[in-house]
Amino acid sequence: MKRFIQNIKNIWKVEELRKRIILTLSLILVYRIGSFIVLPGVNYEALTSAQKEAGGAGTLETLLSLFSGGGFTNASIMGLGIMPYISASIIMQLLGMAVPAVQKMQNEGESGRKQINNYTRILTIIICAAQAPSYLTLYIGQKGALPVDAGSLWWAQSIIVMVAGSMFAVWLGERITDKGIGNGISLLITVGILARLPQSFLSEVAMRQPLLIVLEIVVFMLIVVGTILIVQGVRKIPLNTAKRVVGARAADAQGARSYLPLKVNASGVMPIIFAQAIMTIPVMIFSGGGVPGEKPSWFQTNLSDIYGLTYNLLLGLLIVVFTYFYTAIMINPRKMADDLKRNGGFIPGVRPGEETANFIDTLVSRITLPGSLFLAIIAILPSIAHAAGITSGFEMFFGGTSLLIMVGVVLDTLQQIESYLLNRHMDGLMEGTRVRGRRAANELSGF
Repeated sequence: MKRFIQNIKNIWKVEELRKRIILTLSLILVYRIGSFIVLPGVNYEALTSAQKEAGGAGTLETLLSLFSGGGFTNASIMGLGIMPYISASIIMQLLGMAVPAVQKMQNEGESGRKQINNYTRILTIIICAAQAPSYLTLYIGQKGALPVDAGSLWWAQSIIVMVAGSMFAVWLGERITDKGIGNGISLLITVGILARLPQSFLSEVAMRQPLLIVLEIVVFMLIVVGTILIVQGVRKIPLNTAKRVVGARAADAQGARSYLPLKVNASGVMPIIFAQAIMTIPVMIFSGGGVPGEKPSWFQTNLSDIYGLTYNLLLGLLIVVFTYFYTAIMINPRKMADDLKRNGGFIPGVRPGEETANFIDTLVSRITLPGSLFLAIIAILPSIAHAAGITSGFEMFFGGTSLLIMVGVVLDTLQQIESYLLNRHMDGLMEGTRVRGRRAANELSGF
């Protein structure tokens, strides 16, 4: 406890860090307030009554509400959350692999990044404009919460408000990233998830015996530990550096043995977010339950049940695919090999240049496979927990996307705070731990 209080004091002493944390918390508060502002004209009492009757167990709306901090089920101005932005980012990254013009922008450094961000925002607006009518019709309309006299003017203003609310949430995330602490978009998702944790846990406690609650907590902690291990896992490739001549003797350019770290999960939480965003698109587009008497489509029947076999199989497959996809974007073996060669470093037993690039590429593929499979297993754990009898709502924190995002975002934020403290010669938050916030002196983090 004494160490914790001292860490808080150290954080408060660093003026820049203090301002960034205060700004981050303020913007998060604004986001939380926005998630409770109901769309003008929506019958909120009818909406809540329909939700209580339906229960929402096993439906996709439960998961969408989790990521929007309740904005989805509240019919708020931020009901779509930042998932349209995530979908737009996926599309732009896919275009970066297939369209030469986008590839050129990606290679143009800061200016190219700004252009891609602008195109991503424009695409986000288009996606929001397409999803907003579906949300109003297939969710609010089915709940009987639409205004009785809803005309063209109401539909137009509601769509504009929802698009503006979603873009405002994206703006808040970008401001947190630039002026605050941590990744803003990921933090907003995490805050939306954590907001539902106390109520879900209390509901579970009210329905279980104390012994079962203790057992659930133990299993939960083991899952968290396993998640941290896979998120922080690193494969160290030993490196040697060329000798340089100093006077009449040879000296090691580095003076110590170094290594090249390759993370088992180099893609972080992005494959989970990407896969989840992709899973919501077919339901939004091909749902057939909006017209009375019309038979629900295959997508509505199979992909809206987040505990169903079809949903979880597709989710796990998408996670594996996106893990490889995002790892290929994050890690460039050829560039790493060129940087090693330029700095006089080489992997023992491997020729510099093309052979080194092939060696790194093969190794990355091997360590990515178990990492992606582990992510897929964690992602479907809520369905297993639900089948074991854990109450609806709390099982979402027992694994799955919510846990992976929370662990990844918390570790990333702690690492950033750690860097600020270490740069000012203070004890870091993670001193004495094995969390990868404290880099070893001989780790070549520049590659």
